[in-house]
Amino acid sequence: MINNQSIIEEILGIAVSTGADFAEVYWELTRNGNITLLSGKIDAIADNTISGVGIRAFLGTRTVYGSTSDISREGLIKCARSVAEAMGEGRAEMNIVLKPTAVNDIHPVKINPISADNKIKCDLLRLATDAARAYDNRIVQSVGNLITVDHTIQIANTEGLFKTDRHVRTRMAVSAVASSGNENQNGSCSPGRGMGLEVFDLFPPEEIGRTAAAQAITNLEADYCPAGQMPVAIENGFGGVIFHEACGHSLEATSVAVGRSQMCGKLGQKIANEKVTAIDDGTIPNAWGSVNIDDEGNPTQRNVLIENGVLKSYMVDRLGSRRMGMPMTGNSRRQGYTYEPTSRMTNTFIDNGPDKNEDIIASIEYGLYAKSMGGGSVNPLTGAFNFAVNEGYIVRNGKICEAVRGASLIGTGSDILQDIDMVGQNLATGQGMCGSSSGSVPTDVGQPLIRVSKITVGGR
Repeated sequence: MINNQSIIEEILGIAVSTGADFAEVYWELTRNGNITLLSGKIDAIADNTISGVGIRAFLGTRTVYGSTSDISREGLIKCARSVAEAMGEGRAEMNIVLKPTAVNDIHPVKINPISADNKIKCDLLRLATDAARAYDNRIVQSVGNLITVDHTIQIANTEGLFKTDRHVRTRMAVSAVASSGNENQNGSCSPGRGMGLEVFDLFPPEEIGRTAAAQAITNLEADYCPAGQMPVAIENGFGGVIFHEACGHSLEATSVAVGRSQMCGKLGQKIANEKVTAIDDGTIPNAWGSVNIDDEGNPTQRNVLIENGVLKSYMVDRLGSRRMGMPMTGNSRRQGYTYEPTSRMTNTFIDNGPDKNEDIIASIEYGLYAKSMGGGSVNPLTGAFNFAVNEGYIVRNGKICEAVRGASLIGTGSDILQDIDMVGQNLATGQGMCGSSSGSVPTDVGQPLIRVSKITVGGR
């Protein structure tokens, strides 16, 4: 980190010297690790370190951003001057006095995964991939990845903010391939937390492997899903990806502040069924998407986005705050120092509702039970989405029946919010990496079991 406070104050002064009204310096040191096992054998071990500084200046709602991997005084001055020159040709002085402030760490780590011996990590992966292959003799391949991150940041700005924070993440991803001899089908499982290797006390590797294998076998034995509009029950955990993509991005200032969101101008309006309460909460201890402070140095917080169907708030960063005249919400995030930050989700989920899970399934005469969701695409302006169902089942007369494969869910965010008419009580989250203009960041998605009264199901 940049230990000399006076140098940071000097850099900030240079960044605003041509008339900017605000500047910030963001320093990053990130160590990434990734071990891959293919069918029980080490396929790759990768480690990399990222270090550098980003400097940003504001004048109203105009921003200029520069970055450098040269963190010597000369390198920082050069970067700050380039930012100042791009901002304008005026002259200005600002009295900058940084006030170092301790950050309250609510995400304790017991076993740092970066410093742990690679043999220990390989053994954990081997337990998972071996369990996947042992699940059924039709499992012909298992691949495991252990992803570890040790991320330290330092943020300073012309308002005097000066904070340092550290965040550790660990995730295991296992995929399995099942074969009948004529065709192959896949299954996967990939839990993670803002923790060290102690995360595997919560998620035993063998369980991760067996879950991936079971899904592959289920899909191998399944027939293709019929297409049409029908009620769909979407299970908890990663099922929340639909809200994240189809609705969550539309609540970020990134799109709202420039009028490119279906949710513009709807604060205080009923936009969802009254059973729907949606929250973004970056303060959940050790959650995958949690951080102590966001990438502008603001403490994260619990933001109620939708309460009983009514839109209550957006997720707002500094630039969005200036454009919208709304307070910042602790949602400014970026992949690293080469990216300018913007408003992003942290842990975003539909909260528990009033319905019993068994009643949700029992209410469906004929429809689809989406046990596990996959990836998809969405247009944040219109909210139109298309998501794959990784594991699905037909529901008949209120009972979960045969497995089906090849299903997808097609609709728009505004419609699905209104059509969620039952919300269960088994809230859980799933982990993902979310991409946007400020790069890829870890986010949790989540929900309890929900029922969508009608949605287009793609299939055969």
